[in-house]
Amino acid sequence: MCRVVAYYRVSTEAQGRSGLGLEAQRNAVHRLCDGRGWNVVSEYTEIESGKRNDRPQLEAALGDARRTGAKLVVAKLDRLSRSAEFTLSLRNSGVDFVCADNPDVNRLTIGLLAVINEDERERIAERTRAALQAAKARGVKLGNPNGAAALRRAQRGNRAAVARVRHDADQFAIDLQPIITDIQAKGATSLAAIAGELNARHIQTRRGGQWHASSVRNLLNRFSERVGV
Repeated sequence: MCRVVAYYRVSTEAQGRSGLGLEAQRNAVHRLCDGRGWNVVSEYTEIESGKRNDRPQLEAALGDARRTGAKLVVAKLDRLSRSAEFTLSLRNSGVDFVCADNPDVNRLTIGLLAVINEDERERIAERTRAALQAAKARGVKLGNPNGAAALRRAQRGNRAAVARVRHDADQFAIDLQPIITDIQAKGATSLAAIAGELNARHIQTRRGGQWHASSVRNLLNRFSERVGV
């Protein structure tokens, strides 16, 4: 029976504590292994950005795989690294690794996919920066920490302030619409998955915080109720 060392990665401590993304990765790896009759002998979880290459849990997983002759299995290629150069170095590390979302690729194909994925992420980052710059040019303050205070003042009877807060919230939703559309087009359609991708792209909420399923739900509701999209 083929032995497997599983490796999972999330980008933030909040995701690690909540299990956001980890359960989906684990399910993907175990579905592949169960379907092929492979035995998962150990599992490693890393809480670190894919942009960083100094990852002790990945090194431990690779060492375990080398010692035991096991395959290293990840849910998706970007769980290894967001750097094509780093992924190519792993390809030559002496460990056979498999991606659950595309398990039949060979070593050459993995190298090509790593380069393509890195280029795609750079294009997404460029589109995100362009959308945020357009919002700033219109005077929208993204992640405004004074939003809650402004709302409290408005609730004491300042109708103009209420209208302004609502307008800013609607405009914020409009500015995020192309980003949300891009995320959904890439396959992240659940509230939790969209929140995870927004956090991975370092996009804050209008109040400067992290995204959660509930805040994504509120944003999508504003799309339909306020913005009419």
